Amino acid sequence: MNRFISGSAARPAAREPLVTASGVSKRYSTGHFTLKKVSLQINAGDVFGVVGENGNGKTTLLRSLAGQFCLDSGNLDYHFIEDPTYYNIKNRIAFIPQRIPRWYGALKDNLHFSAAITGITASENDLMVDFMLERFNLSHFAHLDWNQISSGYRTRFEIARILLQRPHLLVLDEPLANLDINAQQVILTDLKFMAKSGYHPMGVVLSSQQLHEVEKVADIVLFIKNGESLFQADKRTQQTSLVSVELETAAARESIGSVLGDEQVQIHFNGNYFTITSSSYSAQEILIKLVQGDIPISYFRDITYSTKRFF
Repeated sequence: MNRFISGSAARPAAREPLVTASGVSKRYSTGHFTLKKVSLQINAGDVFGVVGENGNGKTTLLRSLAGQFCLDSGNLDYHFIEDPTYYNIKNRIAFIPQRIPRWYGALKDNLHFSAAITGITASENDLMVDFMLERFNLSHFAHLDWNQISSGYRTRFEIARILLQRPHLLVLDEPLANLDINAQQVILTDLKFMAKSGYHPMGVVLSSQQLHEVEKVADIVLFIKNGESLFQADKRTQQTSLVSVELETAAARESIGSVLGDEQVQIHFNGNYFTITSSSYSAQEILIKLVQGDIPISYFRDITYSTKRFF
């Protein structure tokens, strides 16, 4: 039985709670996977990133937030829905799966239809559709159908179509999977801009294996493994006394330890990168000491607040 809690129907302002999950769990009747008591809160204006390897529960969590599953335990509090039936949740929360459902007819006609069923008509309909076509670089594909565009542009179309319906919460499962690196940056930047819109702030939840890209734009990042929330960080408030950096160099471990002082740092090598942790140095101090010690550096990244530490 779903445990949905109702809220207000008024459109939330930035930073107002949209969804609160309290101890949400879901177990499949077939197989042995269980989503284990995840708790989180998503506010209007938040970009919430869910990261982890395949098969660890990202999709299960996202579909639970979108109201598509009956929960085994826990509560989902939809602060912006007075009567949280499945129909009302579906109308206020947009869920975009990794595999975009097939559509028929011309791309632009589908956008006009999507806008129309939301109540956008006449000249405003034309204006909004043209705006979405330009925003997602779809103008050259406006009169093409499903079979004539790539999977990456199908993803762009689906986001544009959903946004015309003005959802309160946008949930995207692996939206970067079919996009090239340039398109990934454009989509992520757009999602952050739209979430924090002064006119229509909304919550954005996205799952991805593209860890670095998601962490650049996400306000909150949740790391999930084997169905369990292992780490959740809000980069606006997080603090730590232990610094971690990732380093690629041709230098030997002994040389790095000599420069930094073996008693001041812990150094691990995974076959590709060195991970250095320290409670004595900041990331900047580690970098300065390495450069002054003539350690050649081809890659350096501060992962103190990154879920990369758990991979």
